[in-house]
Amino acid sequence: MNVPAPIRWEGGKLWLLDQQKLPEEVVYEEQTSTGMVAASIATMKVRGAPAIGIAAAYGMALAARDGEDLVGAARVLVAARPTAVNLAWAVNRVLQAHDAVAEAEAIHREDAEMCHAIGANGMGLIGENSAVLTHCNAGALAVSALGTATAPLYLAHDAGVRFRVFVDETRPLLQGARLTAWELLQAGLDVTLICDSTVSHLMSEGMVDLVIVGADRVTANGDVVNKIGTRGIAIASRYHGIPFHVAFPSSTFDADSASGADVDIEQRDAGEVTGPIRAAPGVHVRNPAFDVTPAELVTSWITDRGRIGSARDLAKLK
Repeated sequence: MNVPAPIRWEGGKLWLLDQQKLPEEVVYEEQTSTGMVAASIATMKVRGAPAIGIAAAYGMALAARDGEDLVGAARVLVAARPTAVNLAWAVNRVLQAHDAVAEAEAIHREDAEMCHAIGANGMGLIGENSAVLTHCNAGALAVSALGTATAPLYLAHDAGVRFRVFVDETRPLLQGARLTAWELLQAGLDVTLICDSTVSHLMSEGMVDLVIVGADRVTANGDVVNKIGTRGIAIASRYHGIPFHVAFPSSTFDADSASGADVDIEQRDAGEVTGPIRAAPGVHVRNPAFDVTPAELVTSWITDRGRIGSARDLAKLK
């Protein structure tokens, strides 16, 4: 793979790939404080549930190195983005550890191992000459290696399976167009970019064989909290009889939230919607970052511990 790592920890220094500048520029920015890491997470310079968890873990390591109050540092980091469960999970894990740096490094290493396992558990779903649809960016840029939803794609490609990937643009920040399409092209996959509104049309023409998306949180009942637009794709998939799979590491499973209704959905700045287009001046904007896909619309949950076909079996991820 020729995809740059989103997070680098080198010689006690933390470097984050500024994903706001992709695909035009590949720029790493050194993070010198907990506050800077929190700002990078909030502005989505680093993004993707596992990646922001890893970044926050290293933010805690910086706080420990600099003699900061770790409880206060944890509070700042967790507040940066409320919806993705990996953020609080990673911060709390480092907070309880004896060695903050070693724990952050362990979280980083374990995430890479989980991504490889997700790929191995999901690659068999991708048949010869099939077409896979993915949404947002659940790729290598969102984690430590291979991605979650893209991990089966990378491993199938490496195994010589010929298939096509449809990537929707993912409004309003275009993570699909800017990030997923770019990284898959870098890896040599057959990629086609589509508008978000094209999905159901392609499905109606028999051009999509399966969907694989990532998740920012999977609740105890199997509901999937993921980038806004995921729910609509799941509904369209059910209508057209297309399998809809969710790929995520076990660290993204939230056994403490009974359902998606219990999750705080992040509302982002209106400028993300109005900025790139010629919007009517003064128009009201609602910009939720995520939506909830009911468990009943999910064909299977692809995890590092295997592929799970029933929501009731998710409890084994605790």
